[in-house]
Amino acid sequence: MQTKSNKKHKVNIVTLGCSKNTVDSEVLMGQLAHGGIDVVHESQKEDFDVVIVNTCGFIDKAKEESVNTILQYAEAKKKGWIEKLYVTGCLSQRYKDNLEEEIKEVDGFFGTMDLPLLLNRFEVDYKKELIGERVLSLDTHYAYLKISEGCNRKCTFCAIPLMRGLHKSRTIESLVDETKNLVKKGVKEVILIAQELTYYGLDIYKKRALVELIQAISQIEGIEWIRLHYAYPSQFPLEILDEIRDNPKVCKYLDIPIQHVSDKVLGDMKRNTTKKYTIDLIHKIREAVPNIAIRTTLLTGFPTESEEDFQELVDFIQTLKFDRLGVFTYSHEENTGAYQYKDSISEEEKMRRQQLLMEIQSDISYELNQEKIGKEYKVVIDKFENGTYIGRTEFDSPEVDNEVLIHTDKHLRLGDFVQVKITEATEFDLEGELV
Repeated sequence: MQTKSNKKHKVNIVTLGCSKNTVDSEVLMGQLAHGGIDVVHESQKEDFDVVIVNTCGFIDKAKEESVNTILQYAEAKKKGWIEKLYVTGCLSQRYKDNLEEEIKEVDGFFGTMDLPLLLNRFEVDYKKELIGERVLSLDTHYAYLKISEGCNRKCTFCAIPLMRGLHKSRTIESLVDETKNLVKKGVKEVILIAQELTYYGLDIYKKRALVELIQAISQIEGIEWIRLHYAYPSQFPLEILDEIRDNPKVCKYLDIPIQHVSDKVLGDMKRNTTKKYTIDLIHKIREAVPNIAIRTTLLTGFPTESEEDFQELVDFIQTLKFDRLGVFTYSHEENTGAYQYKDSISEEEKMRRQQLLMEIQSDISYELNQEKIGKEYKVVIDKFENGTYIGRTEFDSPEVDNEVLIHTDKHLRLGDFVQVKITEATEFDLEGELV
């Protein structure tokens, strides 16, 4: 920011953290826009006079990024470049009192459930019927669909329930309506997200209803792909696998965060699962849905994770060979169950373990990608950069998974689906030509 804009009453929303926060920002934008407020998302034009920072409070690095972003705009307010600064989201929910004391430049802190209060600052009434009418933060053909809020699990490393509350499903009807609105905006791929996707429906329908939701969404004309994120492994409903296999609109892809495989660490994490159960579940998924791509997340450096426990994790991923894998290092979070343990593993050791796991995964990914050479895949075109079209197969989620680089003189539109024959492959990217 260099000069204060003469244009007033324009709100810039800055989103940090996960895809669930992105959805929250888009809902906020929809409410403000309907109330007559000029609103943009992460604008680079510097023609706004109000900033809302939607924060993340999940782990240390995310909290640090959120605080630094707030301080950046607090300094801008001091210099007169903006007039108002508001903070919302998980960090604000969790540390509101501390933040109010430390950063006086902020005009208001709001938690994850305080949308009506935030809107009041703009003299805009919260309208429940507008929840499905989001303003998309990106001009793209995919969108995240948050099917529930909160979580009932008590994983000892996780602070999410402190910031998001208990699990609360949305109705199938509301999610269908929202998806129809997304289709009107050009969305062709919906990514179903929740803290625990497979718990969906238990609170309002008294049964797991993810299959019914998928079937309802797949009936919507214009939706090409439905992707599933964050399926909790414990008590995994196996009937979902039939829907993934048999429904042509459901991507043969599943994001299932496993976190660990040592029985001791799983017990200390209160994950309600075991090593044997986890291995059996992965085999069942692969048997039920041939060629499915499984993405998982691991956590290393948990306070009770010994070198032997870590070696179990190494052996596990070398044996199971996941298609996609991410690794977090443990963050010692107050008011979580694991805070009772001494955070005795050094940051250097946590990083060593994380890097080793990712190096192993890099080799696995290279091996699996080499097997794709010569094969044909349906690919959605995401972007065009430096003369190259970049897309994804159904086995890849945006931002986190493989991309397909397509060299062609033919004009393609973003959001088009094309057939591509793979000609080259690296650890995390594929190259191909149009069929």
